[in-house]
Amino acid sequence: MIHFRNDYSVAAHPAVLEALARFNDERCPGYGRDPFCEEAAATIRKLCQAPDAAVHFLSGGTQVNKTALGAFLRPYEAAVAAESGHICGHETGSIEHNGHKILTCPAEDGKLTPAMLEAVCTGQTGEHAVVPRLAYISNTTEVGTVYTLAELRSLHDACIRLGLLLYCDGARLGAAITAPGSDAGFADYAVLCDAFTIGGTKNGLLFGEALVITNSALQPYFRHCMKQQGATLAKGWVFGIQFSAILRDNLYLELAARANGLAGELTQGLQALGVPLLSASPSNQVFPLLPDGVVERLAEDFTFEIQQPSRDGRTGIRLVTGWYSSREDVDTFLQRLEVLLK
Repeated sequence: MIHFRNDYSVAAHPAVLEALARFNDERCPGYGRDPFCEEAAATIRKLCQAPDAAVHFLSGGTQVNKTALGAFLRPYEAAVAAESGHICGHETGSIEHNGHKILTCPAEDGKLTPAMLEAVCTGQTGEHAVVPRLAYISNTTEVGTVYTLAELRSLHDACIRLGLLLYCDGARLGAAITAPGSDAGFADYAVLCDAFTIGGTKNGLLFGEALVITNSALQPYFRHCMKQQGATLAKGWVFGIQFSAILRDNLYLELAARANGLAGELTQGLQALGVPLLSASPSNQVFPLLPDGVVERLAEDFTFEIQQPSRDGRTGIRLVTGWYSSREDVDTFLQRLEVLLK
């Protein structure tokens, strides 16, 4: 069985495992108050050119989104997101569980725009409505698209004008930064976002997300919020060891670029076979639309997610390449698909 279901099907990159083994016998203070987390946080601040940023390590994407938005928003304030946003349909109402409404916007390409923010803020007025306060984006988006630097700047300017915070879910930030045509780097996110995450779970770590808070007004007492949400890991040094290993010698971006490159080859192969795509994704997620019978046969040898249920005899699937995927995986899939389409 060849796996295209997600980009975290393998435990961790060898460099991460080696680092964990090397420091296995170290005795550390708990809850992220250790030299390894301090070193990793300092590396991230330097990478982002944000010396005053607060850096926190949490275990997973849902946990960091829930904790961050719960801390940043007052009880009557809401988040604004594209309707395909991860917090809308993939986190079991975690944001709502904290008491915050999500105001959603239809977005075929998965991206928020200033016009969408304007429309939402104009529509929510008076004391009987929630107050839009935070714009949530993910980069890459849930449909594999990537915000350009110009788009991020436009959102940043709109958020300032509308009194919104800008938060970027970077579960696949490595894929976004290294995608063809991408022109935004770590330092740009630090300037343009009030807070953003650097995802490790989907790019070489056993688990772990780094939350970078650049807005000083959002920094006080955040660790209290983490503890209240059950997000303060006793063995916190495990985060620091992993992030230091994956960020060393540009490994984090190299792994993401490799996954993007293999997805690009997959996309080219699909286009050569005349297969339509649900979205123009330049990143490591690819969304072909295939006949139902072909999808059923592919499932015998490959794992993937259903992106769009069957319509008129065709089903949209999601193929995801990871740092561990191989060119042989891609070639085998395309060869099998070619046979099935004949």
